[in-house]
Amino acid sequence: MLKLTIDGQQVEVDQGTTVLNAARKAGIDIPTLCDHPQLTPYGGCRLCLVEVEGMRTLQPSCTLPASNGMVVQTDTQKVRDARKFVLTMIFSERNHFCPYCQVSGGDCELQNAAYEEDMTHWPIQPNWKPYPVDASHPFIVLEHNRCILCRRCVRACGELVGNFTLGFEERGAESALIADTGLPLGESSCIGCGTCVQVCPTGALIDRWSAYQGKETEVDVTKTTCLGCSVGCSLEVMTRDGRLVRIEGDWESEINGGVLCNLGRFHPMVEDRDRVQTPLVRKNGGLKASTWEEALDAVSEKLKNSKGKKAGVVSTRLSLEALNAFTQISESLGINKAGSTEEGLATAAVQALLEKTKKPFESKIEEIKDADCYFLMGEDLTKDHQVISFFVKRALPMGAKLIQVSESETGFDQFADYSLKVDPKQTAYFVSAVKGLVENGSDAELKKAAAKFGLDSKMLTDVLAALKASEKTAVIIGTRYEFENALAALEAGVSLADSIDAKVVTTKGNINSLGALQLGMNNPVDLKDAEVVILAAADENLSQQFMKNFDEIPFLIVLSSFISPLTASADVVLPVANWLEENGHFINMDGHILESKASLEAVEGIPSSYEALRDLALKNGIEINNNWRESVEKNQLPVKIS
Repeated sequence: MLKLTIDGQQVEVDQGTTVLNAARKAGIDIPTLCDHPQLTPYGGCRLCLVEVEGMRTLQPSCTLPASNGMVVQTDTQKVRDARKFVLTMIFSERNHFCPYCQVSGGDCELQNAAYEEDMTHWPIQPNWKPYPVDASHPFIVLEHNRCILCRRCVRACGELVGNFTLGFEERGAESALIADTGLPLGESSCIGCGTCVQVCPTGALIDRWSAYQGKETEVDVTKTTCLGCSVGCSLEVMTRDGRLVRIEGDWESEINGGVLCNLGRFHPMVEDRDRVQTPLVRKNGGLKASTWEEALDAVSEKLKNSKGKKAGVVSTRLSLEALNAFTQISESLGINKAGSTEEGLATAAVQALLEKTKKPFESKIEEIKDADCYFLMGEDLTKDHQVISFFVKRALPMGAKLIQVSESETGFDQFADYSLKVDPKQTAYFVSAVKGLVENGSDAELKKAAAKFGLDSKMLTDVLAALKASEKTAVIIGTRYEFENALAALEAGVSLADSIDAKVVTTKGNINSLGALQLGMNNPVDLKDAEVVILAAADENLSQQFMKNFDEIPFLIVLSSFISPLTASADVVLPVANWLEENGHFINMDGHILESKASLEAVEGIPSSYEALRDLALKNGIEINNNWRESVEKNQLPVKIS
């Protein structure tokens, strides 16, 4: 431990701590603009200058390592004059006319820093040269006039997302933020994750919806969980007057560390499906608005009196509370066929392998973030589980190797060290062959394997060398399989991981794939001869192909947040809240039990899916035992629950 003195206060910190972070630990505020806790110190803005005893000039505290016995002053006249000069020069370079900026009035770090230094005017006349505004992107607006050249966005795009879309051209005051080689942002390699928007300290990068929607000090912030996929990223949802203003990543999250994909950050903002506003019951061939009492009576009567086959289907976006309630209703009312909207595709092979191994075989997401070699098979992570792809891509500049096995093109093709194009029917055999070659393969066997799978023998040699040299390999196996034999491919991947002491992660599908599995509902949909079907769709956007399963159902009951072809053809429709309007718990892909908290209020009279199912149970004399935790923990999972 090191001991230094900052503004007369003795501080004890670890070796390698910067003076800026040492000051933060002591509760001493040093203003910054280019610094961000999630990014490597850069030292570009020079606003964090401090006076250090024994050093001739002021030093940038964000890049200066603390040393034993160091004496630092953060608030001398010399320091204050330097800060004011730095801010003066920044204001003079662009048109920072704050009253007309989208994030002024408390949200702009540049404006706040100026007020902290008692600046009330521009000491130097600003350069009124007009800079272009790039509004070509569907989610993001780039306003060059507000840019302070701090490069936070560039560093975040590279360090946190690994996409390296953003950069700068020209020099000095003429420097300009560009995408790729100067393309409009909307035509560039930008993947629309919005990390650059979240780290921007001014109004240079904004999203299209939150501008002028209110200051951060005037919005309500709810920490919750994204239900977009099985990763379960932590979110901060900002709302005002009952409307959604903005979604940001939670920097404190151990799962996603603040980064989000465009599905989690922006798509809730552009949701344009029409809501189901009231219960509907089919009368005289048409759906008519009804009371909840009437709708629940119609459902209960049909479920009780039907002597034919009954079936149930649930969305894997439902909370554990709702899934558990559905299970108890099914058991009590004789709904003996219960499937999910994923039809078990994301978990069937995982469950089958678990039954063979009798022990968990998967790791936590955080265990793969610092791998030095990634072996990917079975899925394009850049599309289906984008945040996981960020962890992979940002490790590559640090020397990590990326090996992908896929027949089709993926978003990783431009990043991968080795792309092995293998027929999905042959994937299991190929991965097993790789395992054999790693363990004890001869040159002759290697050439034979390369010829068999249509691969270049030199590339296969390099792949084996990378796997052998790796000290911390991660095998990531997609479960939205393109494999013909999913179990064989999964088993081969896990076996390879065991042989090289690698970590294994399988991606699953929706947020509660594992929850549905544990409650016995992540099964294929079997509606053959079914006379009554209850579908708890919640807010899931079901495909046209999946909805065709329900075309010939004599009596269909749908719990849904949104109007769809299914609600139009249903006999009873029960409106339910969407994911932003309800509380619940979920098991993500690596076994974390996560909590989702309501950030918006549903329209009066619209319950959560759990509440609607609970009311249906009560109508049928069923008392719901809300023991979901006990239910999901009674059976073993492929990954330990935490």
